[in-house]
Amino acid sequence: MTQDNWVTIAFIVLAMGLVVSAFAVVALPRILHAALSMVLFFLNIAGIYVLLQAEFIAAVQVIIYVGAVTVLFLFAIMLTHRSYAPDSNPPNTQWAFAGVVALAVLGVLLYALSTATWAVGGQPPADVTPQIGRLMLNEFFLPFEIAAVLLLGAMIGAIVIARES
Repeated sequence: MTQDNWVTIAFIVLAMGLVVSAFAVVALPRILHAALSMVLFFLNIAGIYVLLQAEFIAAVQVIIYVGAVTVLFLFAIMLTHRSYAPDSNPPNTQWAFAGVVALAVLGVLLYALSTATWAVGGQPPADVTPQIGRLMLNEFFLPFEIAAVLLLGAMIGAIVIARES
């Protein structure tokens, strides 16, 4: 098999994983299981980024979304006492309206994809990871550190509030 065939097979597997895990996020009755399905969704997205040769974005996807955001969601879910109930993720009563909106969005996407012009070939994208690193160290170091300290303070505050109750 050629390289393109493997990439196509990997994309199909990752796309099916995306669809199944996204459906599981909204369909599973327990909120904890839905959050864990969201982890699988984020990992599949990172796999798509790897296929697109955007390894830095894939790493950021795993670190930020799978690591930080999902842990924050799981932390909040586990702090609520209803998270163990079998009906902790109640079904949506407006599923028909959501289905109509989803079909409309699908129609717009299909129209946009069918009328778009696609550039084929050309040079592969340049590796921007060193450029991002230089920007983070030179221009955005202070805002990045301020955001990190702010998030750490928010997490410590959430732990203190949770332990008091």
